[in-house]
Amino acid sequence: MGALRLPCLTSIVSVSSARSSLFPRGRSSHLLNVRKLSSTAKVEVAPAVQEQGITPRSQDFNAWYLDVISMAELADYGPVRGTMVIRPYGYAIWEAIQDYLNIKFKESGHSNMYFPQFIPYSFIEKEASHVEGFSPELALVTVGGGKELEEKLVVRPTSETIVNHMFTQWIHSYRDLPLMINQWVNVTRWEMRTKPFIRTLEFLWQEGHTAHATPEEAEREAMQMIDVYTKFAYEQAAIPVIPGRKSRVETFAGADRTYTIEAMMGDRKALQAGTSHNLGQNFSRAFGTQFADENGQRQHVWQTSWAISTRFVGGIIMTHGDDAGLMLPPRLASIQVVIVPIWKKANEKDEVLDDALSVKDVLHSAGIKVKLDDSDQRTPGWKFNFWEMKGVPLRIEIGPRDVSSKSVVISRRDIPGKPGKVFGISMESSVLVPYVKEKLDEIQSSLLDKAIAFRDSNIVDVSSYDELKEAISQGKWARGPWVGSDEDELKVKEETGATIRCFPFDQPQGPKTCLMTGSPAEEVAIFAKSY
Repeated sequence: MGALRLPCLTSIVSVSSARSSLFPRGRSSHLLNVRKLSSTAKVEVAPAVQEQGITPRSQDFNAWYLDVISMAELADYGPVRGTMVIRPYGYAIWEAIQDYLNIKFKESGHSNMYFPQFIPYSFIEKEASHVEGFSPELALVTVGGGKELEEKLVVRPTSETIVNHMFTQWIHSYRDLPLMINQWVNVTRWEMRTKPFIRTLEFLWQEGHTAHATPEEAEREAMQMIDVYTKFAYEQAAIPVIPGRKSRVETFAGADRTYTIEAMMGDRKALQAGTSHNLGQNFSRAFGTQFADENGQRQHVWQTSWAISTRFVGGIIMTHGDDAGLMLPPRLASIQVVIVPIWKKANEKDEVLDDALSVKDVLHSAGIKVKLDDSDQRTPGWKFNFWEMKGVPLRIEIGPRDVSSKSVVISRRDIPGKPGKVFGISMESSVLVPYVKEKLDEIQSSLLDKAIAFRDSNIVDVSSYDELKEAISQGKWARGPWVGSDEDELKVKEETGATIRCFPFDQPQGPKTCLMTGSPAEEVAIFAKSY
């Protein structure tokens, strides 16, 4: 089968050249003047792919990733540097993530709401470590309606500050606690170097915020939410993340503790796929968020915040994809089964399409997400390549012979070629529906098993700094005992490019000796290069 050729990602349009079409003349007084604090962001641009198929993963992982995003029609570049347009097929993955997490959030007592994206700059300044951590990434609005604003506004980088401002007005008594909310919003961070889905100037996420009467409740909440993320990653995305605690250096600006799920991508780099922060009383003290306890005493609330973003879509691409393109776990696929009808003669077309439509209706009625590709502008072979590249888990082929035998041919996306193809599956709903559901479950499990095997084969246990450096130089993750200082941690980053991804919750038993200092250590840390 020849390589599939589709248009590449559009080249980036400069802001100045795009301005005339984006902002018609005569309307300038209504524009917001947004200025950034950092220097101009750079963006990774996809190589042209019109004249070639997808770049092989082993040849150039980054080019492969950008090719897949382009050719699978997941996203395109926006006219402003570092922004992206999420196309319907890519957004459908995000919707599947939303659908699952929304249920879990509401089951655990959280309510959805919305906070404004413009935040007074003075709010950011109230929590010292918060402003220090976020200043390089802030976008500021200085002019609105043609007039200089009295106070600069920050375009939401995260919402802890504005949430606390409102919590202070809503929380008065212990009876108002716990207060547990979530919002699905966009976020702006002026990144220096961007990569579609992984790091963009604007991205989508959910951010949860809770307030509690005791530190124990806040800690339980932070741990509960990282557990929700972990289960989502394993059970829905088939990504075997490692949950754990961030080091002090890597802790969220303004948090006492940050918990994370770390995923290994196909190039063995780590991806921070979700975080949950125990904020302690840092923000409640900065904003005066207090409540009267049962004894009438004024206390500051204890808080958490937690988030997963569209970065997770990039994680799915880089965990499961192969040289043929995207490979979607069935539980997150907007199309789980594609039906490709095959005919050569005009008199075969109607019978084949009738049976194909019948099979589609049977699967749809059973709750399976199915698409019938009955277009006649492309050959069946082109369609096979196209839907494989878009990562659809199962393909059903129906030709004249299949019509005669009232059966279909079924191919698995995760097993290429003949080994993944089965002939003669009956069209009868009592046979076809359970078979398709069983295969979708098998694919879901197979993707997870394969990702676990890949992850485990690329984690090296180390007991010295030399062993750590060797493991990192080979592109692997290094796991070893650690009680090093912040300075020691920064030394590792400077000399190897690796950071502590987390101290895993799952810790080995027995005495340990720090790989850097030689002192007794209570836990191991995982080091890796990351996105």
